[in-house]
Amino acid sequence: MTYNIEIQIEELRAELRNACDAGERRQIQAELEVARAELAAVALRNEIVDREPPY
Repeated sequence: MTYNIEIQIEELRAELRNACDAGERRQIQAELEVARAELAAVALRNEIVDREPPY
């Protein structure tokens, strides 16, 4: 799952580099922030799961 989000982030970065319109740049930046937040949430969730002791 994180791989897909990382790919999405890289694609959004590429789009941001090539964006000409200010409105388009703002939209891509917003989507990039959402994707980064998703990646952070998944990483945090994985860290919490990894810390739980085995039963």
